[in-house]
Parts: sequence; structure tokens; C-alpha cells
Amino acid sequence: SSVFKPEDVVTVEVQAGEQSTGELRTTAVQGTEGFKDFGNPTKVTDADRIDAWGDAQAAGLADADAATDADAATGADPLTDEVRAKLMASATATLSSSVKAAGIEACTIAGLTATHGTQKIVGRARTLRMIPLRQDLFKQHGGGYNTQKQMFDDLKEGEILVIEGRGEQGAATLGDILATRAKLLGAVGIVTDGAVRDLSEVVEADIPTFHNGAHPSVLGRKHVPWTMDETVACGGAAVQPGDIIVADSNGIVVIPPAVVEQVADHAFKTEVQDEWVMARVKEGNPIEGLFPPTGEWKVKFEEYLANRENELN
Repeated sequence: SSVFKPEDVVTVEVQAGEQSTGELRTTAVQGTEGFKDFGNPTKVTDADRIDAWGDAQAAGLADADAATDADAATGADPLTDEVRAKLMASATATLSSSVKAAGIEACTIAGLTATHGTQKIVGRARTLRMIPLRQDLFKQHGGGYNTQKQMFDDLKEGEILVIEGRGEQGAATLGDILATRAKLLGAVGIVTDGAVRDLSEVVEADIPTFHNGAHPSVLGRKHVPWTMDETVACGGAAVQPGDIIVADSNGIVVIPPAVVEQVADHAFKTEVQDEWVMARVKEGNPIEGLFPPTGEWKVKFEEYLANRENELN
């Protein structure tokens, strides 16, 4: 069999004199000349090429960092100061509901423990994937300046490293030296569904870390550091590089960049409404018409909300 690209030109030769079997036998070969100017050439679009190759990068139409570079060049970072402030002001439980309201059901990383309690972090995801130990693969990929070490050396200010450890508690996915390196580079947190080595020292490194337990063994006991900056699975959630992570001891929420502004607005309004309603209840007001606000109560809440948003701007 042969591989053809959309822009390839082929010629077809029909062999005569064959015994008829009800089938047409043809031979296809690569053409050496393109269509003439007066002809009707094939019309291959970029969409056709992406469909043929599977994605824009494989089709030679996009660089892996093109979207990020474009955002940087145009200032189109979805995690603006206003969006960040609204995310920080909203409980992770509220954010989870708001992401679901935006149409994303599986948006939470589950089962992890926070080293810094209720301290909240917000940042862009970077990702590191560990695969199960296989000795020959570990010899090729586990030693020296491996992918794990490269990832921790490449972290940047405001980022959160998300590690796919497959829920494995029998070996660490990082330790105190790597946590310290992440902290010094300006990363705001680490999320791993694997174990952590030197846990007490990682806590002292003062970078919020969400983990699946402590284990004294190095990663080579169970893991092979495999790839970085690809889609990973962590704590039951899919995480892509550039996703917005909001995390504290109450939960870890994954927000696709395309909906983060919508989610932040929805969560902020919901959170402020709940706080405002609670304050009115504590003043002795009855629930009827107040929770949720309707009528006159709704008018009063909308005025209060507008004032709060002005404070953020």
C-alpha cells in the first residue's frame, strides 16, 4: 500500500487484455508534473490537509507553540488580572459548578492532599507524564537530564505543574530539590496524583503541592519520566498545557482557557450573591424572596454586585 497526501498527483494506467473478473485492475504511480495553468487543478485547503494528517502541526501548518506565541504577541492572555481576581474571590466548589454550567462536566482533580491547606493558587498548567516502569525504557529515558528534570528547569512564573502519576503511591514523582527549583523559578504550585518524596521538606520549600501521599522511594521504582507539555490524566481529569488551574484544600478545578472568562464571571456573581444573601440572613431577614434574590431583593443585589465589580477594575 502507499501513502498519498492531498496535493499529490497520480496517473492511472488501465491494463487491457486481462481475463474479466468483474474487477478493474489499475496501477497508480506518482506523477512528475503538475496541472497546467489552463487546466482545472485540485483545490486543497488547509482544512483538507489537517483532515488528512490528523492535526495542524503534523500537516506543517502550525508550530507547537504558535497559539501561545500569538497570544503573547497580541496580549490575548485569557487569564487577565480581572479574571484572576474573580477566580481568587470564588470558592473552588462554586467554580466547579460554573465550569459545568459552561458545558464541561469532568473538571475536577480528585483525591489529593494539600500541603498548604486553604491557601489558594491560580495559574496556567504545564504538564509532565509518567508511564509505568519498564526497565529497558527507564535505561533509555530515566537517567541523566531526563524529562522530569527538564520540566522542572523550564517552569516559568505563574505556572502550575500538573503531573500524571497514575494514582501510584509506591514511588515519588518529585522531591524537595525539584520543589525548591520550581519555587525559585516562580511557579505557584505543583499538582501530582502520585506520591511525594521528602514531604516535610517539600512543605518547607513553600510551594503549595497537591499530592497522593508520601513515599521515600525515587521515581525509578515505579515510573519512567516520559513526556512534557502534552495532555495528561491527573486525578481523573484531563489536563492540557495552558488550562487554568484553581486549587486549594477544598478542591482542584481545571478550566479550559476558552471559557475561563465566562466561568469567572458566573462564579464571581454566584459567590458574591451567596455572601450577600448570608449577610442578609444574619441580619434576621426571612428566606422568602431572598434566596435566591427576587423582586426588590434582586434589585438591591444587582446594585451591590455592580459596586463590587467596579472595585475589581
